[in-house]
Amino acid sequence: MSPDVDLTVLKPGRHALRDRFLSLDSRLFEFAAEQHWPYAQRILPRLSRSANHGLLWFAAGAAIAASRTPRARRAAVRGLASLSLASLTINTVGKRSVRRTRPTLDPVPLVRQLKRQPITTSFPSGHAASAAAFATGVALESPAWGLAVAPIAWSVALSRVYTGVHFPSDVLAGAALGAGAAFAVRGLVPTRARQVPPARPRTDVPALTEGDGLIVVANRAAGTSERVHALLDLLPRAELVECEPADMAAELNKAAARARVLGVCGGDGTVNAAAEVALRHDLPLAVVPGGTLNHFALDLGVESERDVGRAVQRGEAVRVDVGRFRSGAQEGLFLNTCSLGVYPELVRERDRFAPRIGDWPAGVVAALRVLRRDRHPLQAEVAGRSHPLWLLFAGNGTYHRLGLAPARRLNLADGVLDVRVVHGGRRPALRLLAAAVAGPLTRSPAHAAVQVGRLRLTGVTPGALLAFDGEVTEVGGEVTLEKLPEALTVYRPLAGS
Repeated sequence: MSPDVDLTVLKPGRHALRDRFLSLDSRLFEFAAEQHWPYAQRILPRLSRSANHGLLWFAAGAAIAASRTPRARRAAVRGLASLSLASLTINTVGKRSVRRTRPTLDPVPLVRQLKRQPITTSFPSGHAASAAAFATGVALESPAWGLAVAPIAWSVALSRVYTGVHFPSDVLAGAALGAGAAFAVRGLVPTRARQVPPARPRTDVPALTEGDGLIVVANRAAGTSERVHALLDLLPRAELVECEPADMAAELNKAAARARVLGVCGGDGTVNAAAEVALRHDLPLAVVPGGTLNHFALDLGVESERDVGRAVQRGEAVRVDVGRFRSGAQEGLFLNTCSLGVYPELVRERDRFAPRIGDWPAGVVAALRVLRRDRHPLQAEVAGRSHPLWLLFAGNGTYHRLGLAPARRLNLADGVLDVRVVHGGRRPALRLLAAAVAGPLTRSPAHAAVQVGRLRLTGVTPGALLAFDGEVTEVGGEVTLEKLPEALTVYRPLAGS
């Protein structure tokens, strides 16, 4: 922080209530200065210094995110966003509004005092605000991680009084402002728990108390053994089949022939394959998120093996829509999205380079190569006229923006395809960026959106690429996209259970 106020301003006139409050505040400060708590003299000053400029909380956020669970990553991001808003508010408004001088250090033992004393005004405490903002933001997304962070945040706030740089009221006000910042962030970007997908249409499924009759097929390449074995701890009589990606289709069909419930652990592509088998055998599906991206499971409301295990034990499930595409004799299903145009080409290019340079660098190289090509990746006939298109996206269900957060679906059984189109033209990168910024807006020269139950395209360029749930295939001529309403039964813990 930087010196931002004049500490020599005149004190306001006398006011009985305020004077009594300030006197109590000073006595509490002196009481804290007289205390000699075990180990506090060694720990609290160091902890207070570690929180300078939010360094402690950035490190805590990185540690939480390193746990590699979706909820932990969201909790870390929410905590840091709350901290940023609290710090901005404190340093631009709070410190300039109440020009209170720092406490006198005479009652504080020299060994506790900070080597570098703050030079800003005392009210409110920025350290307490940051601590409360981070802890509250984390707790709103993940109560378990919030409980782990709370003692550290409380200790940082306490250290500001213990080291003599703040009055107790400074700390309390800062903590209140920090918590308020976390709730303000939640107002802009609701937590996933506040956006639970609708529980209906609920359906009857077997309640497998110990998992008897559940066969889980796991994609070994996804590195999901820990999650699957954690599920087996909850459901000890369930059966596990681990296999390589090339053997997934065969093993899923073998499992479906003798299972009461088909389980799958892997990413969206693996779940797509399992859904097709479950539909063919008329079986309910239990999905354990285990890939890099788990869009279907997260939109469904399943974040971990504990969610799946609880739903299977209690017999809680819903029916969800399935999307289907057809082109000549070829057809396939999609649980998330289906797209034609530049995105499938990008996926194909990325897969070419990924084995050599890794996924993220390959994605950058693929985007540059695709966008520099001087041709439209897709031609389609609409109302008898041929139109160049950069991208056609069809979502299985309506995609929403949650405040500033990325889009997601709140209802997997709404009966519609969410179709977005980026028209052809010059400067594809700018058009695609404009479409991304526009989101659901339809009145744009580059972007259009419509929600339908069925979409038929004719005159599609032969050999055009179509991507569905991360897989890529070739289509041409006529392409039909349609919905299969409430076709698939999937286990999911119900709200309030």
